[in-house]
This record gives sequence, structure tokens and C-alpha cells, in this order.
Amino acid sequence: MSGFNLSAWAIRNRSLVLFLMIGVVLAGAVAFLKLGRAEDPAFTIRTMVVQAQWPGATLDETLQQVTERLERTLQEVPNLDTLRSYTVPGTTVIFVDLVGNTHGRAVSDTWYEVRKTVSDMRHTLPPGVLGPGFNDDFGDTFGIIYGFTADGFTHRELRDTVEDVRSRLLLVPDVSKIELLGEQDERVYVDFSLETLAGLGVEPGALVAALQAQNAVRPAGVLRTGKEALSLQVSGAFASEQDILDVNFVAGGRMLRLRDLAEVRRDLADPPQPLFRVNGEPAIGLAIAMRPGGDILALGRNVSAAMARIGAGLPMGIEAHLVADQARTVDEAISDFITSLWQAVVIVLIVSFIALGLRAGTVVAITIPLTLAIVFAVMDLLGIDLQRISLGALIIALALLVDDAMTTVDAMTRRLAAGDRKEVAAVYAYKALAMAMLSGTLVTIAGFVPIGFAQSSAGEYTFSIFAVVGIALIASWLVATVFAPVLGMMLLRPPKPGQDGKPGAVLRLYRRVLGEAIRFRRLTIATTLGLFAAAILALGLVPRQFFPPSDRVELLVDLRLPQNASIHATRAAVERFDALLGKEPGVARWSSYAGRGAIRFYLPLNVQLANPFIGQAVIVTTDVATRDRLQSRLETLLAEEFPDAVARVYPLELGPPVGWPLQYRVVGPDPSEVREIAMTLAQVVATFPETRRINFDWMETARKLRVRIDQDEARRLGLSSAAVAGMLNAAVSGSAVTPIRDGIYLIDVLARDARGQTLSVETLRSLPVSLPNGRSVPLNQLASFGYAQDLPLVWRRGRQPTLTLQADVAPGTLPESAIEALAPRIADLSATLSPEYRIEVGGIAEESAKSRASVFAVIPLMLLLVLTVLMVQLRSFQRLAMVLSVVPLGLIGVVLALLASGQPLGFVAILGVLALVGMIAKNAVILIEQIEAERAAGQAVPDAVIDACGSRFRPIMLTAASTVLGLIPIAFTVFWGAMAFAIMGGLLVASLLTLIFLPTLYVAWFGSRETGRRPVPVPPSAMRPPRNARS
Repeated sequence: MSGFNLSAWAIRNRSLVLFLMIGVVLAGAVAFLKLGRAEDPAFTIRTMVVQAQWPGATLDETLQQVTERLERTLQEVPNLDTLRSYTVPGTTVIFVDLVGNTHGRAVSDTWYEVRKTVSDMRHTLPPGVLGPGFNDDFGDTFGIIYGFTADGFTHRELRDTVEDVRSRLLLVPDVSKIELLGEQDERVYVDFSLETLAGLGVEPGALVAALQAQNAVRPAGVLRTGKEALSLQVSGAFASEQDILDVNFVAGGRMLRLRDLAEVRRDLADPPQPLFRVNGEPAIGLAIAMRPGGDILALGRNVSAAMARIGAGLPMGIEAHLVADQARTVDEAISDFITSLWQAVVIVLIVSFIALGLRAGTVVAITIPLTLAIVFAVMDLLGIDLQRISLGALIIALALLVDDAMTTVDAMTRRLAAGDRKEVAAVYAYKALAMAMLSGTLVTIAGFVPIGFAQSSAGEYTFSIFAVVGIALIASWLVATVFAPVLGMMLLRPPKPGQDGKPGAVLRLYRRVLGEAIRFRRLTIATTLGLFAAAILALGLVPRQFFPPSDRVELLVDLRLPQNASIHATRAAVERFDALLGKEPGVARWSSYAGRGAIRFYLPLNVQLANPFIGQAVIVTTDVATRDRLQSRLETLLAEEFPDAVARVYPLELGPPVGWPLQYRVVGPDPSEVREIAMTLAQVVATFPETRRINFDWMETARKLRVRIDQDEARRLGLSSAAVAGMLNAAVSGSAVTPIRDGIYLIDVLARDARGQTLSVETLRSLPVSLPNGRSVPLNQLASFGYAQDLPLVWRRGRQPTLTLQADVAPGTLPESAIEALAPRIADLSATLSPEYRIEVGGIAEESAKSRASVFAVIPLMLLLVLTVLMVQLRSFQRLAMVLSVVPLGLIGVVLALLASGQPLGFVAILGVLALVGMIAKNAVILIEQIEAERAAGQAVPDAVIDACGSRFRPIMLTAASTVLGLIPIAFTVFWGAMAFAIMGGLLVASLLTLIFLPTLYVAWFGSRETGRRPVPVPPSAMRPPRNARS
């Protein structure tokens, strides 16, 4: 090429270039040490939780008056993808999910809009509704968790200690927030007898009013004298139970003290709040979240050091247990990946030295750390951490970044063999191949564009593949054109006399094979096309998978009791499971939750929200093999010991959280009809023999006791339904009266009937109801009682009742296989439904479809970029067609590699297949350019093809070999295995076909045109080495 020559400039300024090399290495080393460490790349949880309560409302009332009103308002929110909600009597919880292309500031702006919109309509909600409240920190990850157990201490004493530890840990650098787990609030119970009060003519309301009046905090003013201002403080606020017992009030003309009418005691709240246990013992947990942009390894060291100091001062009997340690997990994962990276570096170096010799191999070897240094520096500038995706991308890039350096060094070596001076040889590659290499580099980067611009959670999760590979390839081109020529000047030597022009055995074999392929060109082309057609057909045999399970050692156990179960029943079930788990071998430690699921200690965790019937355990095993064995044993144990619970045992997920692998949603206006369809759907799903644990997110009804008020009688007695409900609430659950201010705590005082927790239906009938005139009547005088079956909760999606069928699959069965097999049967069932009802596929199938759609949506942009770059470089539709003809042939190798290895075609593997487009096109472009250069030198098409293929044989095969061998360290990892095998197989086969099929097709097309379409004989050059080539 004419014009400015970057390599020539580098040679003229050799000292400056050497200085830049040293600076690049130092900058890269500093950046590498500064780079943040993380287990997984950060991706946005685009979900906000909106919650409201309406105490005393029925399920239907809550649905129609709260859930429906809120959802109707939230449906106007910008960037909305889905509204999901579950409603229980008196409570609604709504999940606001945003579309996948909502990023950064747009997410926070949308959450602001949600708050504003809901606040504006709050006045339209029924009186008595509490909230709505908002949680937009749903995606916060609490990677470090400590559990505190106590022997010989009360829960309050343990909590006081844990609160003190929390205050001290909040001062640790990079700590963002700390949440308590399993803490129980205290209550002061004022237990009285309604019969006793009625006998004395005391209304419960008068007792409550006396307590509230004395404990109220009111300003008493400021007395200003000539010298000072004195704040006036009025005594009477409650500080203890004794203060409550001493309260007096007038009833029926008599002065009474509360101690004469009730018992006052302090106890933990009943029913309890969600519970937390560590290794089978009750505990209080501290879950620590890192500030955005923090270094998890530094946070782990700082927290560990702080806990060592704090632990030394803990009271005897209180112990701190490390429950979750993301810092250690990240450190081990990063160490393993860095080891794989250096293994890949060594493999690539060995390939270079063997293929190129000591001096040429040394030049290539030096370019590797130079390129990596640039990559680390740019990653630091862009804020890309070292994590699972970026490190895997580095290994993929490593196999690609030596391509340009090898091409440059090979070109210099050939020119030196031809007798050129070092200066001429050093600038030859830039003049002859720099633009072709740049075009190939840009085409390769374009192949990763669908990864970088996919608008989905999975695309965001894998974005650093595009970023790191793109940085590495641009850096490799700069290193190959600036640094490699200078290094070649310093290290390369002309070959000794008699060494140049002698082809190696491999090259001679290749030339013979190529000659035969050209001779039988029609057979060669037909065979290649036949293999491609067979690969397309065989693609259906490759199993599908979204993301594989994680390779972490944790195991999750979900226990879901019947949905009308109390938290006491859930606690008992969790305690029984803890006792069984304690006998299992291979368990390093575990934590368990009752009344909620585990806090998000791992970013892709599918969090179970608080519900009294939910229990979950997080088990840390000794290794992955033990984890898998324990999973099998626990599945059997849970089926035997907890037959009434929906139990599931599973490892952590990789990629965006999905939950149950098989999910089908039944949507329609009538909950009863939705339930009927769901039951039929369950029978269909059960026809696939590999399905396990079919269940529903809501289905069973619960028994309720309805109190029907005789309104005429109530009005005659001067009562209302609200008054009766308040009396019942005070009798059964207790009415919040006033708080006691105790240090940092506010402890609610609850007034209730002493029999509240042990009342039967019969005693409830005879409860005395106080009348306005001071008399009382039994409840059954104005009310009747009856049992009814009702739904305990209802899930909705898109403002319609939605019942989700969930299921697992048998070990060794991929969920995608079950989904594919069930698809026609479910389609038949859907065809029988009325138009307002439908069955939707959820779970893995839905998330996978969304992710694939987001990638495929960018493919037109990728093709446009690829075609544009190729056309700018080739400037010929015919040559462009030649390059494109070989690109899809990589599918042959992809299918062979995946079938041979047993790897599935998952989301990450699809990204690898798309990335192959650029890799294959790059080799094809440079080969076509070399052929054109040979033709421009005056050679006929057959001779030009043979000579060009001979000169490009070694660089193409070296690139393929370095890529295939360099990917070996990650080929057997859980996350990268499928992508590695896809790239290895696809690039190896495509490289061979680039050297066989492409030149054959070129001769068949251009050779026939050049000779008037007469048959083209195999040229004599096929039997001799190409000019200045050796192998």
C-alpha cells in the first residue's frame, strides 16, 4: 500500500518505540493490580417491588381496591416490560419489571417516575391502606454474611451485641449497607380478660385511651428567663413494664390501676418475623453489601480484619460464624482463571516457538505481554473488572491476538529469506498486509457485535466478551504494526544459505492435497456443500441449554409448605430438616431461613420473598462432586420426610436468574377457570416421563372462619362491623396501643385478651362485646359463624390472574429437551381454550428466547458492518462472494465438536458461533488479498492460487492451532466449555476449508473466466513450493 507506513515510522523512531514498550508494560502491570475483582459481571436487576397493606381486607377487596388500582397506575410507567403481583388478604406485592434495554440512568429515572406516579394516586386508595412502600434495591448483593449464635443469652442481649457489631462494621471502607437477618422485635403484651372488664363495666377502649394519653410525646414549650431558655419536659412516658402497670384511670366512677385488670409482660413478637439459623442453631445474621465500584477482595480483607478485632471482645458464649464469603469465592475463581490464562499463554508460546523457530517465536512471545498490557490499561480506564466473563474473554482473545503478530513475523521471515534487508523486510508486512489485517480485525470484532449490543439481561451479563475481545484485537493490530517490526529488526536473522525455499513435509502434503482438490474441483465443491447440509441436519441432534448450573459448591434447598401454613409450622419443618442435614457427610456449613428465602448473597440468585410458608437452606459442601452426591441424597430424603411440602434441591444458577426450569403460565380472567386449566395442563406435562415435582405457585384453597354480623341487631345495640372487628382483633391478635422507647428500639405495646392465642370457635362465640352503655353481650347474639374455602393468595401478570405450573427434570435431562417434547402437546391443549385464556411458556424457555431474540436483533447490524468492511477492502462483489462462501462452513466443525464433546448449544455457545463469522472471514480476506497480489504480479489464476495458499498456509494453520490449543484451559469449565468447543471445532474446520475449498472455488470461478471457461489443469506450481515459502 502507498502512503504513510506505520511500521516504517516505528523503525525510524526505534528508541521512542522501545520507550513506549516499557511504558506500556508498566502501565499494564499497574492497571492489572488495580483492576477490580468480582465473581460475575455486574448486571442490572430491573425490578422494583411496590408493597401496600390494608389490614382487615379480604382477598377480593385487596385485589379490586388496592392491587388493581396500583397496577392500573403502574401500567403507565415508561420502559415497562411486565407487571407481576401476588395478593393475600390485606397485602399486595407488585413487581415492576423493566424492558431489557433500560440501562443506567434510565432505570433510576424510571424508579423516580414510579414513586411520583404512585404518590400522586395514593389518595384514591381506600382509607386505612398503609403505604405503598417501594424497594428499588432489590438487586443489591450481600456477598459477606456472618451469623451470631448465643449460649446463655437472651435474644435481646444477642441482638444488642449484633447491633453494636453492625455499627462498627459500617465504618469499614467499601461497606455500603448491612442488613440484619432473623432479628425478632419485642412486644409488651397487656393481657386482660374481656369477661373481667365487662364485669367491671370497663370498655377495652378506655384502657387503650389511658395508655395512649400518658405515653404521648407532646411539646411542653420553652420557658425563657432573663438569663436562659429552659425546655420543659413532662414526665409520664413509658420506660418499662412497671410504668404500664402503674397507669390509673377512671371507669364507672372508680379509680383503677392497670395492675388490677391485666398482666403486663415483655416477650418476642408472636407470630415471629422471618427466622435465621446457622448450622442448625437459632442465630442473628449480618449481611454486608459492597458499595458500587468497590473491590470485593479488599472488602473481604477489611471485614475479616475488623471481625478479628470485634470477635476478640465478644462476650463469652456469643460466637460469630462466617456464613457466606464472596471475597474468598472470587479470589479462588480469579486465581483459577488467571492460571488458565497463563496456561493459554504458555500453550500459544510453545506453538509459536515450534512453528516459527526461536527468534521469530521470541518476537511473537514478546508481543503477547505487550498486547495484554494495553488490554489491562484500557480495561482499567473503562472500569471493566476481572471476573468470569472478562477473564474468559481474555483467553479467547489471547488465541486471536497472536494472529497479526504471526502474520507480520512470517512476512518478515519470508522477505529476509528472499534476500531483503531488515529494514525492507520489516516494513513489507505493513505495505502488503496491514490493511488486510486491519480489515480482518474489524471483521472479527464485528462478529462479536451481537454480544456487545444485545438488549437483554443475558446480553448485559456477557457484554465484556465484546469489550475485551475488541480491545485485544485492536491492540494486537497496533502491536503487530508498530512494535513487532522493531522487535523483528532486533531479533530476526536471514536464514542460512541452503535453508530458504525448502518446503517442509507438511507443506508438501498440503500442496498435493490442494492440487488434487483443484483437479477434482467439482467433487471438492459438492462434497463441501454436502457436509454443510449434513451439519444443518445434525444441528437438531445437538442438545440445547440456556446457561449451565454454577460450579460453586453451594446447594440450595427450598421448602414450600401449604400456603395456609403458619410460620410456626415452617419453623418446625426447617428445624427438622436441620436435624437431618446435620447427619449428612460432606457438609462444611449451612444456613437456613424460615418465613423467607436467602438474602441475595449471589447476584444471579432467584430470591424468595418473605412468606410464612417459605423455608430455604443454603448448604456449603466441600466440593462440586460432593455437592452433586448430596443433592441426590437430599432429594430422596425430602420426598420421604416432607411429603406435604414442595421441596426442591438445586445448585446456584449462572446467568440471569430463572428459577424452576419448566414453567408454564395459565392466564385468564376467572381464577376458578384458570385453576381448572392448570390441572389439565399438569396432566399433559406429566406425560413427559422425565418431569419431576410438578407444582403450582398457587392452587389450593384454605379454610376460613367467617363472622357474619346481623346488621339490624348491631345497630340496635349501638355497634358497627368496624367495632366488632376491632374487638376481635384485640382479642385474638392484639391491638397496637403505643410504643415504649427503649434505647434504639421502639417496642410496641399490644393489648389483647389473655386467651387470644388459645381461643377456640366455641369460646369465640361467647366473647363479651362491650356496648356503649357499659353493658356487654355475647358475640353470638349479634353474629353467626361459618367455615368457607377461599384462596390464600392470587398471582397476577399483566393485570390478569396467572397460575404458573412449575416442574423440574430428571438428572441428566436438559430442560430444553422436555420443553421441545411437550410443545406440540401443549399447543393442542391451547387450541381447546376459549380466546380469553391462554398458556404461556416461562422459565428457561422464555428467558432463552428473549436472550436469543436480543442477539439475533443485532445480527443485521453485524452483517452490515462485516459486508461494509469487506467491500471497502476487497472492492469486488465477486471477491466478496468468495469470502462469504466460506464463512458458514464453520458450522460443520461446530456441530462435530459439540456432538463429539456432548456439549449443549447454549446461549454462550451461540455467541461463539457468531464470533466465528469474523474469525473465518479474516483468514479468507487475507488469503484473497494474497491471491490478488500474486495475480497482480503477472501470474495466472492457478499459479497465483497455489503460491498464495502456500504463503498463507503457515499463518492460517498457526492461528488455528494457537486458538484451538489456547482454548484448552477453559474447554472443560462449566461456563465456557460449550463456547470453547464450538470455536475450536468451527475454526479448525473452517481454516482447513479456507485452504482447500476457497482456493478450489476461486480457480473454478476466476480460472474458468480467465480461460473462457475451459477446464483449468493443475499447474506445475502445485508440485513445487511457493515462492520463498517453507514449513
